[in-house]
Amino acid sequence: MEDAVVIQAERIAGDFLLEQVKASYRIIGKGITNQVCAVETESRKVVVRMNDKDTFPSFIKEKWCIEQAAAVGVPGPEVLSIGIVDDTAYMIQSFIEGDNGSDSTVPKSDVWRKLGEYAKLIHSIQVKGYGGDLIDPVNGYFQSPSHAGSDGSWQGYVQYNINSLTEHDRLIELGVITQMESQRVRKRFENLKSERFRFGLNHGDISLKNTIVNQANQVILLDWNPDVSVVPHATIAQLMHYQILGLEESASVEEFKAFMDGYGISEKDLTETRDFLLLRAFDNLRWAIDRSPDLIEPYAAFAKQVLGMIME
Repeated sequence: MEDAVVIQAERIAGDFLLEQVKASYRIIGKGITNQVCAVETESRKVVVRMNDKDTFPSFIKEKWCIEQAAAVGVPGPEVLSIGIVDDTAYMIQSFIEGDNGSDSTVPKSDVWRKLGEYAKLIHSIQVKGYGGDLIDPVNGYFQSPSHAGSDGSWQGYVQYNINSLTEHDRLIELGVITQMESQRVRKRFENLKSERFRFGLNHGDISLKNTIVNQANQVILLDWNPDVSVVPHATIAQLMHYQILGLEESASVEEFKAFMDGYGISEKDLTETRDFLLLRAFDNLRWAIDRSPDLIEPYAAFAKQVLGMIME
């Protein structure tokens, strides 16, 4: 039986290109959240990314980010169309010929150095607000939804996590933190709250698997999961997060240094980044306690690991 996902991708691409489809196939393992297919007609080859219709705002946001990034010199695929058909949100992009960054013969440190340069350019894009929801594409205004204990602002986010460090904290009960450590963490979070950070756009998933290296050895950046947060800390914290978890896509020590060189930051500038990583680890764990009990155990283990790294 022919794959229903591929059939849907053929229909979406065929309707847009107004040409008969010659060939199509799934692209496996490169997109975490979306179904991804390549579709070829007589004159074009495109990538069709699909998801549930409720995810359409994420395609609007990604299209905006790809276009803004291209304008500051970060190469990516061209977004040809986005839309919704039969409860499926889709994005059609130009197909980029080349090797995935994790499979390329170009030295990985060279790709990571280029990603450091790209991250700096992305952080220069004019944005407003804070959070992961693009609510005003014309002005690049992002927002974070409010929840009990936080108004959705950066200050509210930090304050919520400070207020949660009580003697009855579930994190103490879970063995993540001791009462004494809680006091030390509070001081670190208070320092983050008083720091005057720069806010910028983050790609959200910088890794070799989200790159294509073309025949000219140009690195092309794909698959955004963007938000506006403190920069460069949010982007570097994402790389550190992957390293701590030992994920396949994490940068080695040498590759991480190449990224930092490309960006132009020294590793001694990472104190605030580590504190930001701890803040995010604690916040994610509190979210799991409230909303997703099956994630409490892995999130608690990660938070404890980050705490141990910081308190050394």
